[in-house]
Amino acid sequence: MSLSFDPDSLDLPRGHFIDGAYLQGPDVIEVFAPSDGRKLASVPLADARIVDRAVASAKTALERSGWAGCAPRDRVRVLHALADLIEAEATTLARLESISSSRPIGEATTGDVMVAAEQIRFFAEFADKECDALVPTSEAQMGFIASEPYGVVGAITAWNVPIALAGWKLGPALAAGNAVVLKPSEMTPFSTLYLAELAVRAGLPAGLFNVVIGDGVTTGEALVAHPDIGKVSFTGSTRAGVAVMENAARNGIKPVTLELGGKSPQVVFADADIELAAKCITRTILSNAGQGCVAGSRVLAEASVAQELCDRIVTLMRAVRPGPTWDDSTTFPPIISEGQLSRISAILDTSREAGAQVVCGGARFDRKGSFYQPTLVTDAPEESPVMREEVFGPVLSLQSFSSEDEAATKARHPTYGLSSGLFTRDLSRALRMIRRLEAGTVWVNRYGRSRDHILPTGGWKASGLGKDLGREAFLANRRTKSVLIDL
Repeated sequence: MSLSFDPDSLDLPRGHFIDGAYLQGPDVIEVFAPSDGRKLASVPLADARIVDRAVASAKTALERSGWAGCAPRDRVRVLHALADLIEAEATTLARLESISSSRPIGEATTGDVMVAAEQIRFFAEFADKECDALVPTSEAQMGFIASEPYGVVGAITAWNVPIALAGWKLGPALAAGNAVVLKPSEMTPFSTLYLAELAVRAGLPAGLFNVVIGDGVTTGEALVAHPDIGKVSFTGSTRAGVAVMENAARNGIKPVTLELGGKSPQVVFADADIELAAKCITRTILSNAGQGCVAGSRVLAEASVAQELCDRIVTLMRAVRPGPTWDDSTTFPPIISEGQLSRISAILDTSREAGAQVVCGGARFDRKGSFYQPTLVTDAPEESPVMREEVFGPVLSLQSFSSEDEAATKARHPTYGLSSGLFTRDLSRALRMIRRLEAGTVWVNRYGRSRDHILPTGGWKASGLGKDLGREAFLANRRTKSVLIDL
């Protein structure tokens, strides 16, 4: 059955979603479809007054509903009901996801939406399994560590996989007993707004999950700075993450989880399965047109197999079928905006001038929409932007190495440390290199996350702070107090 749809047929959610209903306002932000540049809608921008209203609604709902102190299985039931609705409404959510984003309808339907449902279910199961811990003291005393929710969590998500990121934020925060005020990207708000509708239909008390639409400068800053926000969870660029961290520190000191940018290496040794490596490498840089923080954009190949690997990557890159996100025959999506496409072009132009050689691609597609060709460059100087900056596009660099030491040195990035890939049949080498790769995640003979949500994700250095997914994400939404009682 075809998943393709007519973009003009969608009824797009409008307004902020606060206290279980849509709140309209002056529509000042224009939302466009990157697939063909058409204007989809205008949406409002939440100023400090609207953010305060959303946070107050969340705080009141938390107090009135007893969500934080209810029997944990009550939270589990509601979250499972939400996951059921997400699956039942997968077609609508996927269409709302793909219309304004870079997510092809096929991937959004079978991937993003289902992952969001899985994450809600996964975190729901922590609600009645994590508990206070009794600790050893003298027999005349009782000591324990009490765990409690923060209250209202402020969440900010990026535009590249909106519904999946909403699941990342919403699942652990609600399961841990918090309320959530979430700001999606103003470029891709629609699936998150519909998710908020589904949450109320699933039985979540109105106000426990509010959505405010707006940009980072106005809406995001007001959300992070709000005195009733107990904890902040952010996914986005490193530059924006720095601003979030500064804001949180400046306006009351509150914990932050930051999942930020990356410039991740993929290291291929001569004993690797070269066909497997080429497919994994190409898949990660073509997926979402390279618009992912974990995109493995730096390939390091042992010299004896570098040309073979290069040739195979080029063949795979040239086989893509660019097309609109609402056509399920599309295998290669657009860049999110003309501004981002121009940035990619500028990085390539500057790197060419510095000596980088473009093996394939290096220009936009000659078609309607913001489409950039899959690009492979070699001989790029270490200090060129294509080697140092997070391009956030379908651009791959290739270098060669002659030894493990050289591979480890070249894999090390001065700024980022989000993820890394390693291809080898030698287990001893793999274990040595895992320790030497400076990244929060290392994938061996694969590249990319599985749907094992138990594995936490998060970066080192400027790639982030704290963890999303896994048990760590649930615990990050709880705070502890130490208790000692004399008996």
